[in-house]
Amino acid sequence: MSGEHPSRQQIQASRAQSKADRSGQGKAAASQAQSGADRAAVPKHGL
Repeated sequence: MSGEHPSRQQIQASRAQSKADRSGQGKAAASQAQSGADRAAVPKHGL
């Protein structure tokens, strides 16, 4: 995630990733969502 002010997309992806890690289901989709959210943050936050 991108520091103090993550985007809504990053927050949702992080929650999905946490849920997938706990349940063991949907890990691939959650990982893709997390990657997409992080890529989208690059222009926004200059990471």
